[in-house]
Amino acid sequence: MTNLFKITRSDKHQHGSGGFGIEILWPGSVEKSDDSGIAAIGRIDHANVKPGTVIGMHPHKDDEILTYMRAGRMLHLDTVGNQEEVSNTRLMLMNAGHRFQHEERILGENGEPMQCLQIFMRPSQSGLPPQVQFHDFITAYSVNAWRLIAGPADAPLIFRAQAWLQDTRLHQGETLALPVSPVSGAVRLLYVFSGRATIGDISLASGECVVIRDEILHNVQADAQSDLVLFTTDPAVEVFRGGMFSGNMLAR
Repeated sequence: MTNLFKITRSDKHQHGSGGFGIEILWPGSVEKSDDSGIAAIGRIDHANVKPGTVIGMHPHKDDEILTYMRAGRMLHLDTVGNQEEVSNTRLMLMNAGHRFQHEERILGENGEPMQCLQIFMRPSQSGLPPQVQFHDFITAYSVNAWRLIAGPADAPLIFRAQAWLQDTRLHQGETLALPVSPVSGAVRLLYVFSGRATIGDISLASGECVVIRDEILHNVQADAQSDLVLFTTDPAVEVFRGGMFSGNMLAR
C-alpha cells in the first residue's frame, strides 16, 4: 500500500516585497502534524530574487542551511570570514551551529534573477561549532540520473543530521525510479523545482511536492523537462527542533 501526500503551492506561505520573494514550506504543518517539519526537514524556501538585492547581515542558530542555486549568482559574506560566490555549480551549506551571521548580495549584469531553494535542515544537536562548506560540481544538472548533493557522510556537502539531498534533471518523457533509501523506514519528499512530473497517480507542477511514507521505489515520469529534488530523512533519529529557522514553529 502506498502512502503519498501531495503539497501544492497554495499550501505554502508567501513572503517578501520588491525584488525579494519566497514561498515558504513547512511540510509538517501541511500534514496537520504538531511539528511544522518532518524529522530533519525543517523548512524549505523557494526564492526568486532580483539582481542588486542585498539581504543584510542576519543571524542563524542551530540551522543546517543548504543554498541550492538553480539560476543567477550570489555573493555570500559571513562572520567566520568567508566571501564567496555561489552559483548553480558552486553550492553552499552553512552549518550555523551555536551562532552565525551572513549577508547575501544578488549579482548579475543581465537582469537574471536568482532562483534557489534555501533549505533549513535540523542538526542532530544544538550548540555545534559554526562552519561553512562549498562544493564545485562539474555540471549544473545531473541528466536522467540521481546525484547526491548532501548527506551525513561520504557526500559533497555534509549535513550534521541523518538527512540526504539528491537531484536530477529529467527530460520530457523519461521515467526514473527513486534511488534506494540509505536507511530503512525513511520519509522522503520529492520536490519539483521546475517542470511537470507524475509519481504514482499524483501529478506535480513547479513548486509542488509529495511526501512519501512507504518503502516503494516509485517511478517518476517527466511530463515536461523537470528539475527534481529528493529529500530523505530518518524519523527514528533524534534531531534538535529549536533552530532559529529550522525549528518547530508550532511550539513557539
